Amino acid sequence: MKIHIQIIEEENILTIIPLLTKLNSKTPPKLLEERVLEISKISNYECAGLYIDGKLAGISGLWYSTRHYIGKSVEPDHVILEETIRGKGIGKKFFNWIDNYVISKGCEAIELNAYVNNPKSHKFYYNEGYNIYGFHFLKVLRPDKKFY
Repeated sequence: MKIHIQIIEEENILTIIPLLTKLNSKTPPKLLEERVLEISKISNYECAGLYIDGKLAGISGLWYSTRHYIGKSVEPDHVILEETIRGKGIGKKFFNWIDNYVISKGCEAIELNAYVNNPKSHKFYYNEGYNIYGFHFLKVLRPDKKFY
């Protein structure tokens, strides 16, 4: 099994859609595609791809910002690995690559959100040295008030 990790170029960003739909199953596919295309044009965003034997098997968006309380930071977002490779140390390799990559870009911290109904991810992040410092709140402003 050959593992390769790299930043996905903007012109290839739609290759993340099959994995992303596993995480965002309530979002209509066309809307998800439109959002991904819009996000890919934002200057403080990149998407890391984890490839196994040349096939995309994991993704993590990377949002960069500078925060008054921690300095330059990155937020991994829409992190997903194919189910068949979970529990094999590949996520650890992916996050080790992310750590080294964002350090090389001058980041001083990583902060992320994890869905409350995903305790396996919480355990993973704890084991990777993450701590809980707060809660993530969301207010949907659309008239239907739905999360998608």
